Amino acid sequence: MNNTMANHVHEIRQELWGIFLFVGAIWLVFLLDQFLPLEHLGLVPRTFRGIPGIVASTFLHKNLAHIVANSVPLVILLMLLAGSRSDSATVVSGIILIGGVLLWVFGRDARHIGASGLLFGLITFMLVSGVLERRWQAMIVALVVAVLYGTTLLSGVMPFQPGVSWEGHLFGAVAGVVMAWQLARTSGKI
Repeated sequence: MNNTMANHVHEIRQELWGIFLFVGAIWLVFLLDQFLPLEHLGLVPRTFRGIPGIVASTFLHKNLAHIVANSVPLVILLMLLAGSRSDSATVVSGIILIGGVLLWVFGRDARHIGASGLLFGLITFMLVSGVLERRWQAMIVALVVAVLYGTTLLSGVMPFQPGVSWEGHLFGAVAGVVMAWQLARTSGKI
């Protein structure tokens, strides 16, 4: 194992507070959005006003059902990520930024909100990392993620779903692949 990888070996319990703070921040923004007009910070492709949404959209949700549907898998996937050799903050930030920029450039004209782009990015990151790392632990995590979220991944990127940012899902998934590839490359795995 090279030094870059060794610096990021950690355990779930070391990142548990960070996971709950991150998901808690999403819930805090949701609660504030009930009193303040925060949804206007959503990502609107190819507009100046939509640029803050590249990051902010992950924290914005339409209603209680939307945030609950994203929170449970987000906690699960972040815990799996926390148990990996990857720098969790780098992976999450990279997925949000890459997926957000791709959505801003190529998405349809609509206001895109929600953490599902990050979810889809985490799913593909773990699937691709499991293959690229060539470690049995990473492969088991990839298998678990495939079983839990494989059909969600496939159905979520199908175009023209009413009220769903399928492009956000797609570009989040692309961002996860890019991050897995890049981190494997910098660690000397490929």
